[in-house]
Amino acid sequence: MRRDDKLELRGLTEKIIGAAIEVHRNLGPGLLESAYEACLAYELEAAGLKVERQKPVPLAYKDIRLDLGYRLDMVIEDQVVLELKAVDEFTDIHEAQILSYLKFSDYEVGLLINFNVRLLKDGIRRFIMTKK
Repeated sequence: MRRDDKLELRGLTEKIIGAAIEVHRNLGPGLLESAYEACLAYELEAAGLKVERQKPVPLAYKDIRLDLGYRLDMVIEDQVVLELKAVDEFTDIHEAQILSYLKFSDYEVGLLINFNVRLLKDGIRRFIMTKK
């Protein structure tokens, strides 16, 4: 990935995080993931960003393709995958989930965001998976 691309992605993830903080500031913790998803999509679209919600991801296994119904919560600007949670705390399975989504998609950057925290900065993790 070129330096300019990295800077562009950094700026994009900062915008996404800013929008998520705005949603959390207004709603607080304790709601369903679907509520946060809808409100975050609203904020991101209002900021002029392209938002895809519940984007299907097929699974490739050896020489077959399985359309199993895996869905990315959100994809922003065809570049960043968002996996939204409203849980007490992240577990290893949450990290495995977003890493799997990055592995089986064409995306390299993902944000795992947990809205069920007092301060949203404590509920954000960034993942990068370099494609070969």
